[in-house]
Amino acid sequence: MINPKNIDVVILCGGLGERLSSVTKNNIPKTMVKIDNQPFLDIIIHRIASFGFKRFILCIGHKGAVIEDYYKKDKTGIKIVFSSENESLGTGGAVKNARSFIESDSFLVLNGDSFCGIDFKGFAGFHFRQQALISIALTRAKEQDDAGIVFLDAEGKVSCFSEKTIGHIGQKSGYVNAGVYFFGQEVFSYMIKNKFSLEYDFFPGLAGGKFYGYIIDEEFIDIGTPQRYESAKRRLKS
Repeated sequence: MINPKNIDVVILCGGLGERLSSVTKNNIPKTMVKIDNQPFLDIIIHRIASFGFKRFILCIGHKGAVIEDYYKKDKTGIKIVFSSENESLGTGGAVKNARSFIESDSFLVLNGDSFCGIDFKGFAGFHFRQQALISIALTRAKEQDDAGIVFLDAEGKVSCFSEKTIGHIGQKSGYVNAGVYFFGQEVFSYMIKNKFSLEYDFFPGLAGGKFYGYIIDEEFIDIGTPQRYESAKRRLKS
């Protein structure tokens, strides 16, 4: 039986957010931009907590004090821990840097600048059933996707992972990375470098191993650019 309160959640909040600087004015991290007068990161945390997850590790870097000050306030029933970076470590380096704070054998990892209406408890169940090293949430690729393409083999394992390669724009086959993962603690033995990207440096080398894709139909929303942020405000207002 899956008990989400015993599973840690790692949220990557340390990006510079340069493409969103016209919105943040470089005064706040991009994860703290407002959607209907609520920080975007709050929307993500509340969504995950609604499935019973209780312990969150926020990987902070650029303007991290803004996040820390906000979440030091009482958040009833939720435990929030901060993993700070003195320099930008990339998405993979941020996860590795948070290792000492992660208490659960398997843990959820997600990007703090995107929202996915996934059933997080169902995703946890999938990860444990597969006895996976890594499980990745995937949406079906659409022609307009400007994103990397992931292919699965007959067993549901990732057979090819290519993140945002120019030649894949307009590709309608395969799947798109939704930025939501489950990791087993064993994953740290594969993390040799201290500064690296999950998407570009790490995942491609694990294709063919205990790396499984979890296909979802849920909506995927990111705030990476001013245009996408405006779209997110409309789509998430309710």
